[in-house]
Amino acid sequence: MGTPSSVVPVLGRLLQMPDVDVLAAVTPPDRPRGRGRQPESPPVKDAASSLGIPVLQPPTLRRESVQADLAALSPDVIVVAAYGRLLPSSVLQIPPHGCLNLHPSLLPRHRGPSPVATSILEGDETTGITLMLLDEGMDTGPLVAQREYALEGTETAGDLTDLLFNMGADLLAENLESWTRGELKAGAQDETAATVSSKLERTDGLADWMLPASTLVRQCRAFSPWPGLYTEWEGKTLKVLEAEPMGDLVPAGAGPGNVVGGASGQRLSVATGQGMLALNRVQLEGRRAVTSEEFLRGYPEIVGARLGSQETKS
Repeated sequence: MGTPSSVVPVLGRLLQMPDVDVLAAVTPPDRPRGRGRQPESPPVKDAASSLGIPVLQPPTLRRESVQADLAALSPDVIVVAAYGRLLPSSVLQIPPHGCLNLHPSLLPRHRGPSPVATSILEGDETTGITLMLLDEGMDTGPLVAQREYALEGTETAGDLTDLLFNMGADLLAENLESWTRGELKAGAQDETAATVSSKLERTDGLADWMLPASTLVRQCRAFSPWPGLYTEWEGKTLKVLEAEPMGDLVPAGAGPGNVVGGASGQRLSVATGQGMLALNRVQLEGRRAVTSEEFLRGYPEIVGARLGSQETKS
């Protein structure tokens, strides 16, 4: 059970195991996307179909007919990776060896829907991947195995998600057969150390220039690829694709959100609540992504402007 491209390697790793028979892939229904609202299939569906694996796309797992279809497969274990929906008790009870889930954090830290982005936002030095036995709660089930990853402080959420699920594919392969043979025991999570991440919303990406530059840099990485860090200039959205802090010295008269040109006006930077933020790569609405220098050559009038709405985000 899975959805995004980041978990396709988990499916691939299972197929490489000689004693594993993948009976089916379960993924959400196709959704209309883009301007034409054409149906777009989840990446897991595309991968499974290309490999000749039957695909199920139930709109909900709570229907008795869907549960009957799953039970008819007689799975020994169900593997879940970024499926995006809680499994009801009736589904959890179908496989005799339970439902094993790969979660991209070191549980009980960062339960919930946005563990990777949250680890970046909070400046964690270490994260990892967890193999756990699902229960009816949100990432509250007992732990089977974990693997740590030391963060370099440059990762985007997209890249880190891919990396962690690749690690998770190996972790699953190393432990799956031992689990089904009863050689591994799952241990309860430490509830006193539990934290919960929140679902990201589009508005989370709206830059608040009152924040320190270091915080905005973490947001730029944590919100990549979605919702992205963005601001407004002359009625258009300006996406901040890459950024870095430039120190705590802010030019006299520059308030949060004011654009300042760097040496010879060739580097786009913005004053924040603490320090200057260099916008190394940006994309103006309706235009291609460009470097700071390219943008300044095309739009020199941005120097001195004040970016974005100054209203407090709700």
